[in-house]
Amino acid sequence: MTRKPLLLGALALALAVFAVAAWFATRPAPVADAAPVAPDMAEALLRPHSPILGPEEAPVTIVEFFDPACEACRAFYPVVKDIMAEHGDAVRVAIRYTPFHGEASEEAIRVLEAARMQGVFEPVLEALLREQPRWASHGAPKPGLILKVAASAGLDAEAAETQILAPDVVGILNQDRADVETVGVRGTPTFFVNGKPLDPFGEAELRALVAAEVAAAES
Repeated sequence: MTRKPLLLGALALALAVFAVAAWFATRPAPVADAAPVAPDMAEALLRPHSPILGPEEAPVTIVEFFDPACEACRAFYPVVKDIMAEHGDAVRVAIRYTPFHGEASEEAIRVLEAARMQGVFEPVLEALLREQPRWASHGAPKPGLILKVAASAGLDAEAAETQILAPDVVGILNQDRADVETVGVRGTPTFFVNGKPLDPFGEAELRALVAAEVAAAES
């Protein structure tokens, strides 16, 4: 047997393997085929007090269990903003506080609630995420730094020192902690789209699930 047929056969096999690999690399992300959470869990998924980004009446709601000290939450924030921009008035985001990183997370959440009272929630959120490597030291938070970062984005720090201790803020933190346990969230960010869990987790999967829900709402 000559070597030429062997070489041709090997070349054909390599091309076939390459074609299959290319198909897997470029195929669209599958839409998560998950049912919405059970009715008895729906209330724990989204509360009236949850901060909302985007139109209040949007037909598609992304619920994000979010820790301001979480590096993955920081990385996903531009993705979420891009999804909102892509779908316009059809998508809103509800934030559920998930203080998994301890003292720094809780302080940042309190500051975010003060920012909401003052009408500067979104710019303060973006400033905290942008400067996260400075203040989210996970083991040794720097006192006062979070407030300074927030003040640079328009927060009245003097007023915030009183607002962060308000009973309503404590109540929101406690309720969100309880809901995190009820829903079974174990990591951040965790996403639900119109009550459907994002599973498997990923940027492409989130985009696909949101797009499917927007299409269903418009049909």
